[in-house]
Formats: sequence, structure tokens, C-alpha cells
Amino acid sequence: MPYLDDRHRTIRQSPDRSYALEVAGKDIAQVEAAKAEIPPGTPINIAFLGNEDHAQRINAARVIRACGFDPVPIISSRRLHSEQDRDDLLDALSAAAAPARVILVGGDPTVPAGPFEDSLALLGSGLLERHSIRQVGIVGYPEGHPKIDTDTLWRCLKWKVEFLQDAGCSVEITTQFGFDADAVVQWMTRLRHEGIDTPVRIGVPGPASVGKLLRYAQRFGVEPSAATARRYGLSTAEPDRRVGPERYWDQLTTGLEGGDFGIVLYHLYPFGGMLEGVRWMNRQMSSLYGPSPTT
Repeated sequence: MPYLDDRHRTIRQSPDRSYALEVAGKDIAQVEAAKAEIPPGTPINIAFLGNEDHAQRINAARVIRACGFDPVPIISSRRLHSEQDRDDLLDALSAAAAPARVILVGGDPTVPAGPFEDSLALLGSGLLERHSIRQVGIVGYPEGHPKIDTDTLWRCLKWKVEFLQDAGCSVEITTQFGFDADAVVQWMTRLRHEGIDTPVRIGVPGPASVGKLLRYAQRFGVEPSAATARRYGLSTAEPDRRVGPERYWDQLTTGLEGGDFGIVLYHLYPFGGMLEGVRWMNRQMSSLYGPSPTT
């Protein structure tokens, strides 16, 4: 199974402009519609939703590869029904699109569908060796997790990083989206103080209606406090008003400026639509680092 270790090549060529996207299988047409605006080679994560099947995930990987981008399947441990289910999915993804990287998550179900309680169990199942996986993404939670306490989150994160590095894998952390830029900067500071020097992609919510952003926040357990919501410009009294993440972005980039945070990249969650989100993110990259040398 030809998972390719190309993280270092990508980062050397584009150390700051590289950002990632995320799409569900049912929304893959949005990638095709926004193809001309998305930078070539952009990593696009494929969500593992409970209301989609493997065929949709495999098709999404195929389309992403055909469009000139890098498919990054998210594998939800608790949604896998068996080791055979795991192997069939990974083999089919490899045949369809040869992804360079997978992202391992626990998943939302209260009761696992199969033998994998969480991503630690999935890693311990021989997944890496069986499928020759050399590049793995894991998830960080700067604003906490609604079902897991902070100490456990840090213990599991360190375990996964050490396990993967000992296995000879390159590791990248993608953070859950959020609204509290100060919390992200504090989390990044602790991450580096803990000795974890892997690249981090910070999750940024794309432009969307207030109502949609708050629904996603509730779904993912990152509901903002009243003070943070005001700072971000969110008001339940105006659910249909569209807002961009400019305030969050400005606070985040200001907080990270000049710090010794190692490799920091970005991941856009295009909640309000792929095309609008990509155009917004391209403007932010140009503002931070100047026009793309290819334009």
C-alpha cells in the first residue's frame, strides 16, 4: 500500500503557504467547482461521517486526486466494524488514490461499532505495518474536548506522537476548529514545552452564517463562551448573518507572531462553502506572505 512520506518535501517547498481543507463525501462536487481556486497539491481531508459509506469516501479520494490535490482520509476508529472493514477500506483507498497520509481519530459514537475503542487501539492493532503507512495525522484540542479531560488529552497526544515516531512515521497534528485564539496560542506554547515539535495545522472556521457556525460548534463541543462569541462577532440574535473569521485570524496570527512555535500551518474548515472559504484563505495567505510566486 503506497503511502508516501512527502511531508518534508512539501514543507521545504512551501513552508508557510501550505494550508489544508476538509470535505465530506457528499460534498465532493464543491471541490470540483472550486478546483481553479485551490492551490495545486493542497491536502484535502475526507471526513468520516456516520451517515456516509465507504464508497463515498473512496470516491471523494479519487476525485481529489484527479483534481490535482492530495486526498487525506480520516479514519474513525469507533466507526470501523472489524479489522476486515479497516483493511478493506484502506486497500480500496490505496487503489483509488494512493493517499500519502491518513488521519486517525477516535470518532463520535458512544459505543464502538467494532473492536477499536479509540485511535490508540487502532494504532496498536498493527495498522501501520499491515498497510505500510509512514505518515500519520492526529488531532489536537486547544479548547478542550467535551468528553475527555485535559490531562487525558495531553497524555494520549504524547503517547501517539511517541508511538508514531518510534514506528518511523512522520507526524502532523491538526487542531479542532475553535473561536478562542488565546487558547490556541497557550496550547501551542504548552505543546512545545512538552517537547512535541511536530508540525501543527491550526484549524480555522471559514466564513459562514452565525447559526451554522454555532451549530458546528455545538456538534464538535467547542461552543464559545459569551465573551468569546462577542469577540468573534457571533450573536444568536442574528443567525442568518454571515461572518468571516477575520477577528479570530488577526488575534491568532498576532499571538503567534515572533514566538518559537516551530512549523505552524493552517487547516480551513469550509463550513460556509468550499469556494468562498478557499478564496478567503487565499487572501489571508497573500496578506501574510505576499502574492504567490506562481501568480
